[in-house]
Amino acid sequence: MASALRGALLCHLRVPVALSRSNWDPLGSVARFMSSGHDDHLTKEEVIHRVLDVVKSFPKVDPSKVTPDVHFQKDLGLDSLDSVEIVMALEEEFKLEIPDKEADKIDSCNLAIEYIHNHPLAS
Repeated sequence: MASALRGALLCHLRVPVALSRSNWDPLGSVARFMSSGHDDHLTKEEVIHRVLDVVKSFPKVDPSKVTPDVHFQKDLGLDSLDSVEIVMALEEEFKLEIPDKEADKIDSCNLAIEYIHNHPLAS
Protein backbone atom coordinates (compact mmCIF):
# COMPACT_ATOMS: atom_id res chain seq x y z
CA MET A 1 0.00 0.00 0.00
CA ALA A 2 2.80 2.41 0.83
CA SER A 3 4.27 1.73 -2.60
CA ALA A 4 1.03 2.84 -4.27
CA LEU A 5 0.92 5.96 -2.10
CA ARG A 6 4.53 6.69 -2.94
CA GLY A 7 3.83 6.35 -6.67
CA ALA A 8 0.76 8.57 -6.46
CA LEU A 9 2.67 11.17 -4.49
CA LEU A 10 5.61 11.15 -6.89
CA CYS A 11 3.28 11.68 -9.87
CA HIS A 12 2.05 14.95 -8.37
CA LEU A 13 5.04 16.20 -6.46
CA ARG A 14 7.46 18.57 -8.10
CA VAL A 15 10.55 19.48 -6.14
CA PRO A 16 12.61 22.37 -7.51
CA VAL A 17 16.24 21.43 -7.80
CA ALA A 18 18.90 24.01 -8.51
CA LEU A 19 22.01 22.59 -10.11
CA SER A 20 24.85 24.63 -11.44
CA ARG A 21 27.24 23.23 -13.98
CA SER A 22 30.10 23.70 -11.52
CA ASN A 23 28.69 21.24 -8.93
CA TRP A 24 26.68 18.89 -11.16
CA ASP A 25 28.48 15.59 -11.46
CA PRO A 26 26.24 12.71 -12.57
CA LEU A 27 28.98 10.12 -12.07
CA GLY A 28 30.60 11.60 -8.99
CA SER A 29 28.99 9.22 -6.53
CA VAL A 30 29.81 6.23 -8.75
CA ALA A 31 33.42 7.38 -9.04
CA ARG A 32 33.68 7.78 -5.26
CA PHE A 33 32.23 4.30 -4.74
CA MET A 34 34.60 2.72 -7.22
CA SER A 35 37.75 4.48 -6.04
CA SER A 36 39.89 2.16 -3.98
CA GLY A 37 42.23 4.66 -2.39
CA HIS A 38 39.79 6.62 -0.25
CA ASP A 39 36.75 5.55 1.76
CA ASP A 40 34.04 8.24 1.67
CA HIS A 41 31.45 6.00 3.33
CA LEU A 42 29.48 7.66 6.10
CA THR A 43 30.04 6.56 9.67
CA LYS A 44 27.10 5.08 11.52
CA GLU A 45 27.13 8.07 13.89
CA GLU A 46 26.81 10.48 10.95
CA VAL A 47 23.91 8.47 9.54
CA ILE A 48 22.14 8.33 12.92
CA HIS A 49 22.50 12.09 13.42
CA ARG A 50 21.23 12.98 9.94
CA VAL A 51 18.33 10.48 9.97
CA LEU A 52 17.17 11.78 13.35
CA ASP A 53 17.42 15.39 12.09
CA VAL A 54 15.26 14.56 9.06
CA VAL A 55 12.61 12.83 11.19
CA LYS A 56 12.65 15.62 13.80
CA SER A 57 12.08 18.22 11.09
CA PHE A 58 8.94 16.44 9.81
CA PRO A 59 5.97 18.75 10.62
CA LYS A 60 3.82 16.08 12.33
CA VAL A 61 6.61 14.84 14.62
CA ASP A 62 7.32 15.89 18.19
CA PRO A 63 11.14 16.16 18.08
CA SER A 64 11.43 15.19 21.76
CA LYS A 65 10.07 11.70 20.93
CA VAL A 66 12.62 10.94 18.19
CA THR A 67 15.28 8.36 19.05
CA PRO A 68 17.21 5.86 16.93
CA ASP A 69 14.70 3.15 17.94
CA VAL A 70 11.47 5.07 17.31
CA HIS A 71 8.80 3.48 15.06
CA PHE A 72 7.06 5.92 12.72
CA GLN A 73 3.49 4.67 13.27
CA LYS A 74 3.57 3.08 16.74
CA ASP A 75 5.65 5.70 18.51
CA LEU A 76 5.12 8.86 16.47
CA GLY A 77 1.52 8.28 15.33
CA LEU A 78 2.34 8.77 11.66
CA ASP A 79 0.34 7.14 8.86
CA SER A 80 1.70 5.32 5.83
CA LEU A 81 1.73 8.47 3.68
CA ASP A 82 3.78 10.24 6.34
CA SER A 83 6.22 7.32 6.33
CA VAL A 84 6.53 7.61 2.54
CA GLU A 85 7.26 11.33 2.85
CA ILE A 86 9.94 10.68 5.48
CA VAL A 87 11.60 8.06 3.26
CA MET A 88 11.54 10.55 0.36
CA ALA A 89 13.13 13.20 2.59
CA LEU A 90 15.83 10.68 3.56
CA GLU A 91 16.48 9.92 -0.12
CA GLU A 92 17.02 13.62 -0.72
CA GLU A 93 19.17 14.07 2.38
CA PHE A 94 21.48 11.18 1.49
CA LYS A 95 21.32 11.66 -2.30
CA LEU A 96 20.16 8.13 -3.06
CA GLU A 97 17.14 6.33 -4.43
CA ILE A 98 15.50 3.66 -2.33
CA PRO A 99 13.56 1.12 -4.43
CA ASP A 100 9.86 0.87 -3.56
CA LYS A 101 10.20 -2.68 -2.19
CA GLU A 102 12.87 -1.51 0.23
CA ALA A 103 11.15 1.80 1.03
CA ASP A 104 7.98 -0.06 2.04
CA LYS A 105 9.98 -1.90 4.73
CA ILE A 106 11.41 1.26 6.31
CA ASP A 107 8.98 2.03 9.13
CA SER A 108 11.37 3.12 11.88
CA CYS A 109 14.46 5.20 12.40
CA ASN A 110 16.45 2.06 13.12
CA LEU A 111 15.58 0.47 9.75
CA ALA A 112 16.30 3.75 7.95
CA ILE A 113 19.67 4.03 9.69
CA GLU A 114 20.64 0.45 8.85
CA TYR A 115 19.55 0.74 5.21
CA ILE A 116 21.37 4.03 4.62
CA HIS A 117 24.50 3.02 6.51
CA ASN A 118 24.76 -0.15 4.41
CA HIS A 119 24.05 1.65 1.10
CA PRO A 120 27.32 2.10 -0.79
CA LEU A 121 26.31 5.36 -2.47
CA ALA A 122 24.83 7.24 0.50
CA SER A 123 26.49 10.61 0.85
